[in-house]
Amino acid sequence: MQVIVVGAGQVGHTVVKSLAETHECTVIDLDEERLQALSHTYDVRITHGSGVRRETLLEAGVADADLVLACTSRDEVNLVIAMLARRLSSARTVVRATDMDYLAAWRAGDLDVDLLVSTAFETASAVARVLDVPGARHVDFFAGGEVVVLGIDVREEKPPEFTGCLSGAAERPAASRLVAVVRDGSWIKPGSPAEVRPGDWAIVMASLPAARAWSRLVAGADPVDDVALFGGGRVGTAVAQVLLGKGISVRLIEPDPVRALAAADSLAGARVFQGTGLDPEFIRRERIGTARAAVFASGDDSRNLHAAVLAKAHGVELTMTVLQDPAAAPVFEAAGVDVTIDPGDETAEKMARFTFHERTHQVAMLEDDRFEVLDVTVRPESRFAHRPVDALPGAGVGALVRDGTALFPGGDDLLRPGDRAIVLTEPENAPAIERDL
Repeated sequence: MQVIVVGAGQVGHTVVKSLAETHECTVIDLDEERLQALSHTYDVRITHGSGVRRETLLEAGVADADLVLACTSRDEVNLVIAMLARRLSSARTVVRATDMDYLAAWRAGDLDVDLLVSTAFETASAVARVLDVPGARHVDFFAGGEVVVLGIDVREEKPPEFTGCLSGAAERPAASRLVAVVRDGSWIKPGSPAEVRPGDWAIVMASLPAARAWSRLVAGADPVDDVALFGGGRVGTAVAQVLLGKGISVRLIEPDPVRALAAADSLAGARVFQGTGLDPEFIRRERIGTARAAVFASGDDSRNLHAAVLAKAHGVELTMTVLQDPAAAPVFEAAGVDVTIDPGDETAEKMARFTFHERTHQVAMLEDDRFEVLDVTVRPESRFAHRPVDALPGAGVGALVRDGTALFPGGDDLLRPGDRAIVLTEPENAPAIERDL
């Protein structure tokens, strides 16, 4: 597929990282240093210039493009790029929006783009998914929420029942399947107890009730219904809106008085405090430590790290941080922060969906894009139709959606034509799996 990516910032870089191996990508940006860095790292063409100029798009080959991804940090610029691409080609268009303002207009059909992805909304949704199944570091919902994909850290302090479930020494929650154990980036098919060690990462697919049973095994926790949210900016406000819409109680803490007042006016149902997460006296006085979870979205990684460690020390069970710099994730994890959310990765994952075949309903990326989860419909003529699910090479089938019902198969259960197979694989194998199924 011929793909043009406009914008070589954090989101554009992540999109290119996901697509460069399997598609012919051209990247447009005004910053020549960014372009050179991308071209040295990935096999992509580069075009120096503005994506809102007709001449730049034509030079980049828009006339022959299949897909144009507008990824700059300016919403209006991205919309203009999509409009020009529509006029100059038959390419499908995907627009990145930083906040949620344009989502309603796109959903109503008032914006002529194939997909609009809001970074704020995708980040808020990622936060909400983890709160729904606490104890997992990564959570994705497939098939309308019927299939939950869990990424769970194996740590020494985990209860023995959890390790027993992973190793097969204990009965696993019903309606779930352990798809893989990942160690040092390598995919290990689970088998003997010796294969499960502290530091491993387990990938499980399950129904929502079973996912919550896994959550109780991992962390002894049910879904979170009370959150302390630090940061009332664009992302923090989006997180609050999504959580309030799910019936979760929100206490929002924002140090800037103007932002705090705006949040209080716009977030009906939230309790808004003008304060800082760095003040132990405020944390004690307002009993922030009683919150089941705390989310840190101030836009300042160092401030978020300080506040998260302080909240943990005051008794908050689950801490989540929205990152500004994705490279800071290991620092947060080393400091004891439970979950980090990378907005660029969440946005790029959604945008990359349009590079897959129409039979692929959904895509998710795990472990810094080390693995992908695909939701692919099995064709009647597929050579794997009527064969066991474990016969699919380079993949782990964790769930099937058959006649609208989610199933969690054993290795000998058969793939049938029309099944939607939820498949874990490595990115280089994804195109072959799409073709084979």
